[in-house]
Amino acid sequence: MMTEIRKIGVLTSGGDAPGMNAAIRAVVRAGVRKGIEVVGVKRGYNGLMAGNVIPMTLETVSDIVSRGGTILHSARSAEYNSPEGVQRAHDKCVELGIDGIVVIGGDGSYRGALDLSRTGIKCIGIPGTIDNDIGSTDYSIGFDTASNTAVDCLDKLMDTIKSHDRVMVAEVMGRNAGYLALNVGIGSGATAVLIPEVKYDLKRDILDRLDQAQAVGKHHALIVMAEGVGKAVDLVEQLKPRVSPDLHVASVVLGHIQRGGTPSVQDRVTASQMGYHAIELLTRGIYNRVIGVRSGEIVDYDIELALQMKKSIDVRLYEMATDVSL
Repeated sequence: MMTEIRKIGVLTSGGDAPGMNAAIRAVVRAGVRKGIEVVGVKRGYNGLMAGNVIPMTLETVSDIVSRGGTILHSARSAEYNSPEGVQRAHDKCVELGIDGIVVIGGDGSYRGALDLSRTGIKCIGIPGTIDNDIGSTDYSIGFDTASNTAVDCLDKLMDTIKSHDRVMVAEVMGRNAGYLALNVGIGSGATAVLIPEVKYDLKRDILDRLDQAQAVGKHHALIVMAEGVGKAVDLVEQLKPRVSPDLHVASVVLGHIQRGGTPSVQDRVTASQMGYHAIELLTRGIYNRVIGVRSGEIVDYDIELALQMKKSIDVRLYEMATDVSL
């Protein structure tokens, strides 16, 4: 198929997310089959400014669909976040004959793509972040795997929690968004879930719930909190003097383990759909868009419009989590 797009680059930017490799694979294989030359840009926008690219073929992406992380590596770039940095990236694209860039990442990566698109480089964004906090999509690559990883960890931790009558405060990732914490809290059967979008009261939402749990014979509890709410160790210090002396209060921070691991089927399939759609857009002459999921369907929006979109927590889901936790 003839197209004005002759050569594209694909890069991953920001935090890594399981499923990014599946998206890379789909972009490369769909692009090659459409007659487009594809290069991989190493280490995000830093690599783009430096011209750190490698040729990508059908064989290059063989067997990467099941791998976590990103084979192209990722990096955050303070230098790129300047007019001079964006111009360097543009000039390098021109030098290398790159007509377009597919960017896999979060809102920060989208902003970088918007800046580059304004210089004339055609860009497509694919949402990849375990935080699932991108306003233009219901779902972002990595969210399902991260949720499963965290729940698996907490399921194992629950054995110790029950054995020692402990109250465990588990801090999960998500920056200033509570999507991951809410999902993990429901999946792990947490007694309380604390997210940035809903202000909590220490007595009503934690202490009273612990008392209710003990009243029905439950002498352990798991509290899941998003990192955007605060630090788990600080909450533990608030709880210690106020809970029953029979309960031992401790904390755990799951940290970057949530980013890793083999991507789930959902992440592999969604990432593949999005990567394929990116190439479809480019070959149809549609540029400077970001891809998303709405009600289970793959959609796309103008980058600038997408960055203005806001996302709200599902309040009914939060209320359900509270009602079924005891």
